[in-house]
Amino acid sequence: MGYILENLEELKLGSVIAEDILVNTKTPIIRKGTKVTREHIQVLKAFNILKVSIAFENTKTNNEKTDLSKKEVIQGTETNFINLYIDAVNNYQKEFSSWEAGMNVDVAKLRMIIMPLVERVSKEKQVILKLNGYSAIEKYVSHHSIAVGIISGMLAQKLGYPIGQVIQSATAGLMADSGMAKVNTKIRNKKSLLTEDEYSEIKKHTIHSFQMIKDSSLLKPEMKLAIFQHHERLDGSGYPKGEKMGKISIFSQIIAVADVFHAMTSERIYRAKGSIFKVLEMIKEEEFGKYNIEVVNALISLVGVLPISTRVLLSNGEVGEVVFLHRDSPMRPMIRILESNQIIDLSANRSFNIERIVQ
Repeated sequence: MGYILENLEELKLGSVIAEDILVNTKTPIIRKGTKVTREHIQVLKAFNILKVSIAFENTKTNNEKTDLSKKEVIQGTETNFINLYIDAVNNYQKEFSSWEAGMNVDVAKLRMIIMPLVERVSKEKQVILKLNGYSAIEKYVSHHSIAVGIISGMLAQKLGYPIGQVIQSATAGLMADSGMAKVNTKIRNKKSLLTEDEYSEIKKHTIHSFQMIKDSSLLKPEMKLAIFQHHERLDGSGYPKGEKMGKISIFSQIIAVADVFHAMTSERIYRAKGSIFKVLEMIKEEEFGKYNIEVVNALISLVGVLPISTRVLLSNGEVGEVVFLHRDSPMRPMIRILESNQIIDLSANRSFNIERIVQ
């Protein structure tokens, strides 16, 4: 198969790149054999590449489609999801209040609360990026529980578990903090730093959660264990028993990663919410050895990989768009600054990071 040099202005969608395209990068920004999309053309323009090598064959695709109403569809979809999410938070809050009053946990009802959300997000995974934005300090436990349920289900799905275990994981994630209903309200809602004794009371919530669901026939034993262990860490630094490595189940780690990710990216009484991308880096790098790396990588693939041309706000206040993703470090792509057209490689410049996506 031969190739020709094609001017960028004349480049057709579906054309096949004949040679790796390198621009002072260790890996190609576009690889040989890639079929050209609109995103690739945007990347080439961002790097000021005027001509590319195109293979003689397969210069046209039959699958090219246009979607003039994509933006409207996405906006409508998000509105529908928010309504579904708010209903779920309110329904969970009612259950939580009943547990505070001494009522038993209704696992079937909780499963019905989380299932529609899991089904929706499994088709629209971009919603996960916005869960921390829906959260609120008021009813934080309810917001957090719904989000952890959703993320746990999506992590199980990403890791290849069958639908039954996906639903079980989502339900267990939803119920992981149910034991908070047994923690003194003054301690749970305290706005200042907790004392050592108060923190010890908070840590008992995993035991309370397990006690509340241990007799249910609707949760598998491994999911009950996951609820009990979701604050254990592989290096032994967690609670309630300080278990290590092989004694901590994979489902415990799924809920653990979902829990810490949503907690660190959400506004709390005593802490502002952190950047999703900075938090992902912290979980993977600074907290290395505490979490199952396979689960962490599944989370990164769900929320840390941004499509080319996504507009983002950097922590230095500048706005840019993603022009290239590093395979080993997707949270630190190459960014073209909109105001100056300067290309910044976040993998090489670690003094700042992506703060958030700009709509």
